[in-house]
Amino acid sequence: MASALSVITLSIFLCFCSLNLSIDAQTSFRPRALVLPVQKDAATLQYVTKVSQRTPTVSINVVLDLGGRFLWVDCDNNYVSSTYRPVRCRTSQCSLAGSDSCGNCTDAPKPGCNTNVCGVFPENPIIRTSTSGEVAQDVLILTSTDGSNPGRPVTVPQFIFACGPTFLLQGLASGTVGMAGLARNRIALPSQLASAFSFHRKFAICLSGSTNSPGVLFFGDGPYNLLPNIDASSSLTYTRLLINPVSTAGVFSQGEKSDEYFIGVKSIRVNNKPVSLNTTLLSFDSNGVGGTKISTVNPYTVLESSIFKAVTEAFITESAARNISRVAGVAPFEVCFSSQNVASTRLGPAVPQIDLVLQNSNVVWSIFGSNSMVYVNDNVLCLGFVDGGSNPRTSIVIGGHQLEDNLLQFDLATSRLGFSSSLLGSRTTCANFNFTSVA
Repeated sequence: MASALSVITLSIFLCFCSLNLSIDAQTSFRPRALVLPVQKDAATLQYVTKVSQRTPTVSINVVLDLGGRFLWVDCDNNYVSSTYRPVRCRTSQCSLAGSDSCGNCTDAPKPGCNTNVCGVFPENPIIRTSTSGEVAQDVLILTSTDGSNPGRPVTVPQFIFACGPTFLLQGLASGTVGMAGLARNRIALPSQLASAFSFHRKFAICLSGSTNSPGVLFFGDGPYNLLPNIDASSSLTYTRLLINPVSTAGVFSQGEKSDEYFIGVKSIRVNNKPVSLNTTLLSFDSNGVGGTKISTVNPYTVLESSIFKAVTEAFITESAARNISRVAGVAPFEVCFSSQNVASTRLGPAVPQIDLVLQNSNVVWSIFGSNSMVYVNDNVLCLGFVDGGSNPRTSIVIGGHQLEDNLLQFDLATSRLGFSSSLLGSRTTCANFNFTSVA
């Protein structure tokens, strides 16, 4: 009997040791980077990513917002989690969230409705609506990567996010429950994840133009390896990220700067010929109006009216010189062409190249046919730029279609953008990250 008890005791001891070793191994693991798939939604042209949150764990789909200040999710509809914690007023987490509001909810306590909690303003830029929301913490689980393959899952036990009401989901892709913000804000995903795992405050996006094959989002430094064994970070060109002195958020405090990502476009060329522009529109005025920003919520690049007119007229002229015939516009596009005389190349339709010239003539973001043109049908393709009117908040907004199959690396520590221009020239695409293998 004593012998049997000894065996049982030894077995329990060994199991306990094994469990402790397992726990220690899990907690001591520090990822070099994290990775998420990014799927283009066919109906809305929004980019959707998937993360795991809560206890018990729930996999949620959220729309990617490059300019969003934080992760916000709908807490009104079936948010159940034993690890949910509202962030109380006058705490360090509340300060980190940049909150200067303190609120109370008079209904029964639940996620999104508590007393003595700090608040922020989750925003849906699709419908241009902001509302008040509770700041909270919960478990967030993502996948690690070595840059080539997905690895083991890692956990942030107290990830700060915001609760939004159900109505704020209006206009978002079907099945999504919020938006994942990637902006400069201290509680946006890049900053929180870099802090949690002590890696560089960098992230990179590589959006796929396919609605069937996902692109990829990396948090942390490269390599960013795409099949067939191409490190997309090895051929980046760099330019400064600019800070707009006036916030572009829906709700902001006096004196607050913008968290969105702006770059310094100095001029535009079409077919290597300079386009005549009102260059004052390319800089910020005293009210923060003007400049060029990068957006994942605008499906196509939006140009201030005079810039749109100048660029499209130059493009039409250069296309006519190639015997490419213009046809009637197809909403939302004004400038469309017959596909009859347009050859196909590795970089997309053989049309005039558009160059965004940045700090000097050697730093150029080149937009080839795959990113400038949109196939409407077998006979018609359109220039994927839209007229933003005569008094937009931002003169140039580089939209999703122009970002697809381009790797963009945002370095928050040095305020620098690395961009690849089209990866099609390197015989790869943003859909070529190997999500099927586990490191």
